[in-house]
Amino acid sequence: MNRINLICLGVRDMEKSLRFYKNIGFQTYEKESNPPIVFFDTQGTKLELYPIDGLAKDINADNPPPVNAGGFSGITLAINMKSEHEVDMFMDTVLTCGGTLAKKPETAFWGGYSGYFKDLDGYYWEVAYSSLWQFDENNMLILDKNT
Repeated sequence: MNRINLICLGVRDMEKSLRFYKNIGFQTYEKESNPPIVFFDTQGTKLELYPIDGLAKDINADNPPPVNAGGFSGITLAINMKSEHEVDMFMDTVLTCGGTLAKKPETAFWGGYSGYFKDLDGYYWEVAYSSLWQFDENNMLILDKNT
């Protein structure tokens, strides 16, 4: 087994989060504006939104873990682009749709171009580009020992 099928983000306001992710380009078949759960189709895995209190109770109904109050949890999500221009354009879209700039895109210590935003629930997303990266026919990032 070497795969991740779902990444689930606990959200405080399903309706706002659903609208945010749709507005920045994530695709779903969901038609309701405030469903109990949402799955977005992405290239390679699925992104899931689920009410954060329900997610904590799903982990342990009798003693759910405390919900993080917007601090850094040590986890970031990443979207890899095919040019610096794509990074900048996507970040502009995110900010227009209500995301918060955490770090303006700039040349990174590792030689690429990268910035960060926070979504409506405080999850950090990196948006990055490297001239060394290649993508397969499904737009999946190819990483090897030289990347």
